[in-house]
Amino acid sequence: MMRASGDKPEAPVIQNSDELVAHIEQGAKPKAEWRIGTEHEKIPFYRDGLRPVPYEGSAGISALLHGMGERFGWRPVYDRDKIIALEEPSSDLGGSITLEPGGQFELSGAPLETVFQTCDEVSRHLRQVREIADPLGISFLALGFSPLWTLDETPRMPKSRYDIMTAYMPRVGKLGLDMMYRTATVQVNLDFAGEADMVRKLRVSLALQPVATALFANSPFTESKPNGYLSYRSAIWLDTDNARAGMLPFAFEDGMGYERYVDYALDVPMYFVRRDKKYIDTAGASFRAFMEGKLPQLPGEKPTIADWADHLTTIFPEVRLKRYLEMRGADSGPWRNICALPALWAGLLYDQTSLDAAYGLIKDWTAEERQQLRNDVPRLGLRTPFRKGTVHDIARPMLDIAEAGLKARAYTNLFDDETTFLRPLREFVERGQSAADDLLARYHGEWGGDVRPVFTENAY
Repeated sequence: MMRASGDKPEAPVIQNSDELVAHIEQGAKPKAEWRIGTEHEKIPFYRDGLRPVPYEGSAGISALLHGMGERFGWRPVYDRDKIIALEEPSSDLGGSITLEPGGQFELSGAPLETVFQTCDEVSRHLRQVREIADPLGISFLALGFSPLWTLDETPRMPKSRYDIMTAYMPRVGKLGLDMMYRTATVQVNLDFAGEADMVRKLRVSLALQPVATALFANSPFTESKPNGYLSYRSAIWLDTDNARAGMLPFAFEDGMGYERYVDYALDVPMYFVRRDKKYIDTAGASFRAFMEGKLPQLPGEKPTIADWADHLTTIFPEVRLKRYLEMRGADSGPWRNICALPALWAGLLYDQTSLDAAYGLIKDWTAEERQQLRNDVPRLGLRTPFRKGTVHDIARPMLDIAEAGLKARAYTNLFDDETTFLRPLREFVERGQSAADDLLARYHGEWGGDVRPVFTENAY
């Protein structure tokens, strides 16, 4: 979960890279303390005219944030004089509501023990959002990419860091602005016990992330037409900023650990440094240069751990390591898909037998095979060729392993265990069709080549 506040606390400067390693290492937890943190984004629109929702105005994003804060006690967070986030008041470990660049409304959930709890959290959030949004005429798309509006028609939120990123993105890829302003994702954040456990989980989740992308593919439309992809959101990341995205092939090499990830992160170009509640544009400079006091924008100044934590949030591989692991390969979607993602990854990674079985699936895959999956899945989904079969042939045993892992966790409510949340993924595998395949079939069939019904049928 990204920190929503706009300032950096005072802290000693970093003396050496060992402190950067220690910062990540401090995230390790015993299994009894492992938690699940789920984040999801949704795209706001006005039901009248299917128009995008701007920040300003009596029925804009700002009004929505203020309304939720006043009604439910969420604490407002400001950037300059603009409300840009809300923080849950009930717990120091509570979630937050944040804005993505194009107004995508995000819940960054609290770290919770079970999938039941995280799904209840999502349901509570959606009820609260509807209570405030409905009188404003606002609903939310449950898709991975905005299906109707052009980039120019998409609003821009008044967050300082986004100004920096907007200026920088066209220098490093063709689709970075589309990523920022028109995509929506669901992610899950999971813990690790120590370095060896982190490495095993990172390797499994990186290799299988394209399979998750195929299962959650839900972004087949751009500007009123099919875009040729099942997950266009995923395709966009292939041409956004390759210096900070991708499949991290080094993670599968001998010697992988905290220090190796730190070495990688030190050379990922920075975006900004925060000082005195202001963002200083450092786009393109390396954190390694900052460590040496050679940052042109802050000559002679060296970073603090807070600067390092900020920098780690600006790295965007398919699985991101901070003090936990973030699964980043899924398109956003309806409620049951949001609940399915934490179930899938908790089932695979939080039971040792299942983790070992998942590693058995991927242990002999080559870097070239992993990258080819990453390249092809956005277009072909479950039909992506792999060795003598397809991704569909991987998805089935992957779900079996996740189901066994959830059964071993043995969390239940009155009626079910956590495997109930895998049902939509089971349906996709049984039919060999993702949500995107279903949307395209309806577009070419009952919708008569009109994308607008998606605003009714795939909306909160």
